[in-house]
Amino acid sequence: MGLALEEARAAAAEDEVPIGAVVVCDGAVVARAHNRRETDHDPSAHAEFRAMVEASQVLGRWRLTGCTVYVTLEPCLMCAGLMVNARVDRCVYGASDPKGGALGTLYDVNCDERLNHEFAVRSGVLADECADELRSFFRARRKAKG
Repeated sequence: MGLALEEARAAAAEDEVPIGAVVVCDGAVVARAHNRRETDHDPSAHAEFRAMVEASQVLGRWRLTGCTVYVTLEPCLMCAGLMVNARVDRCVYGASDPKGGALGTLYDVNCDERLNHEFAVRSGVLADECADELRSFFRARRKAKG
């Protein structure tokens, strides 16, 4: 999660919402990414989405079995859906997302028996640090607006 926090800080430095993600496969980091929605003008450019796409390219396969996705904020429906479709083994996230969290807060996409894959979730890892990055970013943004 420390590497995901580094990615979140990199996002903030680019004036992006500070969310970072890392994909680990068989104990090795295979991809890292941060939000780039504003920079890339891409609604799918969420940190974990980008990291999973990169991991697939690095591994040469679309199935991310054997992989864990670490992300600083609870994934949304889009990203949780990609985790199902990519067949990840596990997602570990920091802060919960009361407005869009799809891995336990608003939805339980990871364990919906109607879907074709289920995966483990661990929440709250470095939650305070992850939430502080987001709070600081939005506090500074509000202050800049006056």
